[in-house]
Amino acid sequence: MNMIIYYWNEMKKVNRIFKALSDPTRLRIVFLLLDRELCVCELMAILGLEQSRISHQLRILRDGGLLRDDREGRWIIYRMPEAVKERLRPLLEMSLREDPAAAKIIRSDRASMQTCIRNEIRIKRCGA
Repeated sequence: MNMIIYYWNEMKKVNRIFKALSDPTRLRIVFLLLDRELCVCELMAILGLEQSRISHQLRILRDGGLLRDDREGRWIIYRMPEAVKERLRPLLEMSLREDPAAAKIIRSDRASMQTCIRNEIRIKRCGA
């Protein structure tokens, strides 16, 4: 009986991961967090979405075990653990090679992220 419970719990974890990856906005966030840590105000600037929507998507990703949040002063910084990056990066990068439209969106998001970092959005929007 304990084995059945163990497998059931493991399947629930896998289900949470797939649920977390099943939304286009969450996938865009995941691709960004594969490259670097970000705060909500940076994600808002990059994705052009309101804070409540970003926060909701981040909660689902965190509940799926795909990222963690750490407080640094006034900011909550979202990071993807290295072990998760190692497992997801090859799969997700392969998916971009097979979907040119998605690859274009991710390239655009990555360019927006570089602009956001260059313009110090975290400091300007969230304060020092």
